[in-house]
Amino acid sequence: MKKLFFLISLLFLIPSWAQKKPAATDKRLAGLDAELQPLLAKWHAAGFAVAIVEKNKVIYSQGFGYRDVEKKLPVTPSTQFAIGSCSKAFTCALLGMLREEQKLTFEESPIKYVPELRFNKPEMNQLITIRDIMTHRTGLPRHDYSWYMFPTHARDSLIRRIEYQPPFASVREKYYYNNFMFMLQGVIAERITGKSWEDNIGERLFEPLQMRNSTTVIDGLRKGSEAATGYRVKDKTQIVKMDYYDIAAMGPAGSINSSVSEMANWVITWINGGKFQGRQILPASYVKEAISSHTIVNADPPDSEYPDIQMGNYGYGWMITSYKGHYRVEHGGNIDGFSASTCFFPTDSIGIVVLVNQNGSVLTSLIRNIISDRMLNVSRTDWNKYYSKRVEDAEKQQAAAKAQMRSSQKKNTRPSRSLYEFTGSYHHPGYGKFELTVERDSLFARTPLKTFWLKHYHYDVFIPYEKDKGKPDTTANVNIRFNFRSNDNGEIAGAMVKLEPAVDALEFKRTPRKMDITREALQAYVGEYEVAGVVSRFFLKETGAILYLLVPGQPEYELLPVEKHTFVFKNLEGFTVKFTEKDGKITEATFIQPHGTFVARRKT
Repeated sequence: MKKLFFLISLLFLIPSWAQKKPAATDKRLAGLDAELQPLLAKWHAAGFAVAIVEKNKVIYSQGFGYRDVEKKLPVTPSTQFAIGSCSKAFTCALLGMLREEQKLTFEESPIKYVPELRFNKPEMNQLITIRDIMTHRTGLPRHDYSWYMFPTHARDSLIRRIEYQPPFASVREKYYYNNFMFMLQGVIAERITGKSWEDNIGERLFEPLQMRNSTTVIDGLRKGSEAATGYRVKDKTQIVKMDYYDIAAMGPAGSINSSVSEMANWVITWINGGKFQGRQILPASYVKEAISSHTIVNADPPDSEYPDIQMGNYGYGWMITSYKGHYRVEHGGNIDGFSASTCFFPTDSIGIVVLVNQNGSVLTSLIRNIISDRMLNVSRTDWNKYYSKRVEDAEKQQAAAKAQMRSSQKKNTRPSRSLYEFTGSYHHPGYGKFELTVERDSLFARTPLKTFWLKHYHYDVFIPYEKDKGKPDTTANVNIRFNFRSNDNGEIAGAMVKLEPAVDALEFKRTPRKMDITREALQAYVGEYEVAGVVSRFFLKETGAILYLLVPGQPEYELLPVEKHTFVFKNLEGFTVKFTEKDGKITEATFIQPHGTFVARRKT
């Protein structure tokens, strides 16, 4: 059995070796391995894979580093990576194929195919076309926390959220990247074909392009025969494993997993006007249109340092740029633990695929540019130096932002009430629901995906820090605030959270955590309790199920039940009373206060 497995492994590796042979005689690629290998150590990356195509052939494919650091499993051209948003061109291509079949037009409203869809403004419902959702020009910003922090496998659920997501601009006024609109394209294809987006991608693209090991769901990595593990860099040097992220219903925007050897087939198809091995897979007219500019991304002129890198526009799932006088079509991808770049120069018939198992990595762009300079025979830029400076500048900006945050903090302030009074469920219809609880005198927010410790910043404002291996990661650069607001009755009504930078903070409305306790049950605590000669009295008023405390010389305090035999003082932070039960009767009341803990014995 072991011999058979070894033989099968060799058979899978033969195409990779065959693909790499021409590189030895191609002067443009001389010394490329030696140039790329040191990047692993320089950028503390686990591994990456590269494929280069010219016309209709793969002229170079190679893996570097490890797909699994712990097990020392090497990256090969067949290693599967999550390609993130490089998936978008696949989704747009489905609509291009359906248009060729005369099953839709890009000028139609997406509501025609998804009748339940509604946008935040009436004019958006009237104006937005399918072409608009393909080109990031709906006026909607990203609202990415909606799908990332509140994931679901139901695309219908994501569609319902769109109505409650405010725009930042008018339709077609500005470019703004939006994943929801690519999920919506996948749904349109589903409604027209009667098949899932996953099946459409598999049947219409993967199968004819011989992308046999490419998948559309996270199980494609979990169960992959040669899947890469995702990593991040901690404290600038430490390579740390990350869990796979299940993008779930947002799949059409970025859930494809593939290898450079199979993504090379995808790029060959685009370079050759939609043809692969002589067969027309994508309509030629669509290919030309998809790699043309439809939305201006960046209207700034080129800078003096790089005057030959110009333009930043968007086609259908592709970014359009002029790179050193050559027309470049490219799209990047990032998802937990993985980064990707798919790139081709249509007039030069050259394509480059770079897949990296590192979170938010600069290596995709860096390696792409190094290879582009070689393949295009243009002057070579020291891209390693360029990206090192960019990272250094970004770190300085983050440090400045942290300093600014500290300087704006109002010192020596406290929350306006007990932390228990903040607890409950918080919901926004365009995002989802999180739960707020108290543990060990700290607030925690739990979304369906992650748990955050809410560190008090000032007044009723808190900063969320994600729990990493059971502990809050307070080293993270967090620019989100939970700003709690009260209603007219003085109760916490909601939290204002700015999850989308382009629009105002969104209100998550609070539903209080209910702990039902009857008047009869509260009667068990009523009586006088003495500590150090001071007698305090717990009592009920003539009506209602609320327990009160009266301490001599002080106003009466309303108590809120939070756990069995445990109450907190309403509107008073840090004060708790816990009752002790013995033989079915309450015998003591323990007062937990900021300046000490005191046990009062029951007198009556």
